[in-house]
Amino acid sequence: MGTKGRKVLLHICCAPCSIYTIRQLREEGAEVSGYFYNPNIHPYTEFLKRLEALDNYAKIALMPLSVDMSYDLETFLLGALEYGKDRCLFCYRIRLEKAFLKGIETGADAITTTLLYSKYQRHDDLKAIGEELARTYGVPFLYRDFRKGWKEGVEGSKRINMYRQQYCGCIFSEKDRYGGG
Repeated sequence: MGTKGRKVLLHICCAPCSIYTIRQLREEGAEVSGYFYNPNIHPYTEFLKRLEALDNYAKIALMPLSVDMSYDLETFLLGALEYGKDRCLFCYRIRLEKAFLKGIETGADAITTTLLYSKYQRHDDLKAIGEELARTYGVPFLYRDFRKGWKEGVEGSKRINMYRQQYCGCIFSEKDRYGGG
């Protein structure tokens, strides 16, 4: 799917992941708007740090940003526990589904996500969930493998002294990263 002249709603997990993604979509000719919805981020202070960094970057990048401040941690935790080792699938689905609903509300021509920038995310699963939601909601899912810009995004975030987190945001990821057994 070409993006030239299309309104693309970009679900954003955090500011560092948005740097390369926004630039790449704009180079393709897309009109990019950001959307922050991330009830998976724990603790709440981390959620606020990521939101502040993104809000600051959206201003620098001159990108419209919609923020969903709902922090439905209980729903996220229950769903993640139910999915067990496949908890990421639940996380992808709830965030992408909200992005599709926001995209319909705002008249977006396509939906995508910065999760496709991360070399740590499950691209095949993200693509499958995105395409399923596209069929359900009638708005195309724009799959791009943004991982090739990983180094560029990391360097860009360091250059402007952007807040950089060390885990995806969920408490289970934090536990895995820091050796909580």
